[in-house]
Amino acid sequence: MSNPTIYIAITDHGFGHAARTASIAGHLQQLLPSIKLIVVTTAPRWLLECYIDGDFIYRQRSFDVGVVQADSLKMDLDATLVRWQNILSKKDEIIAQEVAFCQEHGVDLVFGDAPPLTTLIAKQLGVPCWMSGNFGWDFIYQDWGDRFKSISDWISECYGLCDRLFRVPLHESMERFPIIEDVGLTGGDPKYPLEELRDKFNLIQPKNGTILLTFGGLSLDAIPYQNVSQFPELQFITLDRTAPDLPNLIKVLDRAYRPVDFMPLCDRVVSKPGYSTYAEALKLDIPIVSLTRAGFAEAEVILNGMQDYGYHQVISPDQFFNTNWDFLNQSLQPPRINLKLATDGNDFIARSIVNYLGGQSV
Repeated sequence: MSNPTIYIAITDHGFGHAARTASIAGHLQQLLPSIKLIVVTTAPRWLLECYIDGDFIYRQRSFDVGVVQADSLKMDLDATLVRWQNILSKKDEIIAQEVAFCQEHGVDLVFGDAPPLTTLIAKQLGVPCWMSGNFGWDFIYQDWGDRFKSISDWISECYGLCDRLFRVPLHESMERFPIIEDVGLTGGDPKYPLEELRDKFNLIQPKNGTILLTFGGLSLDAIPYQNVSQFPELQFITLDRTAPDLPNLIKVLDRAYRPVDFMPLCDRVVSKPGYSTYAEALKLDIPIVSLTRAGFAEAEVILNGMQDYGYHQVISPDQFFNTNWDFLNQSLQPPRINLKLATDGNDFIARSIVNYLGGQSV
């Protein structure tokens, strides 16, 4: 197969799924430069380009919902349900459009993280559907009552058509998938020399005393940045473009930089529950201070995993939003399990794709 083509569909939910899947796509492109990447997502192209160095086809399409959110913690279940009802009313049209597009481009493999419609597109196209992830959307919706039951059941049926699931750590059982292969952590790796970052952003040394504040693509509403001033001996880094100007708060405005690029310079990351941030910090052995998140089933699963495998601190939203951040003066807790997670997820998945497509990897 001289110019194999892969169609990669990413769930319409924040930036985390796009970041971790683009990390796999970027590594795949390095292993097999002849591959044609089609990346299907509503995440912005600039985000994908942070992880994929070469060319790719950017198809801006949405055929799942995830959760409609005002920010990284506030969920709108009513709007989520309405959007799903709209998608399901058009699903046959969506499938037909995507199958025609894939036929036009000679797609050999469909890969998803993890829109359920992806499996139906692949079946109609007549090619395998592989997926990666740590949870399915049916796992999230099944806790939201009877009005989400039919959607949750339909999603489970779709996942049952997946030909191969690469299950990453910090996962729920994902037992609806018929063929499951456990792999290591996925996500981005730092790509800039640390001295370059120190010089460009005037970062202090040593790293102890530097804290990264990162809350995903949707960030958080009303982050109490005034608390940063309570800790003049510490240095804080944020990629939040709306953050105020404070003496000890470094604002990174250039979108070429990602949170993971700064993690090796930090002695802890303050975040909300999210696989991509957790995975990138765990790969680098960076301690995580995490808010809790109610009503989202994945949060409990990955919070438990984060406490099992990394130095950590768990705080409530009230501790974050309504105090002066005294938690920063408290000691971190050690991992509950004396075991390191595998970190080869990107490489394992990418090489599996290369082997299937019959290409010669670099």
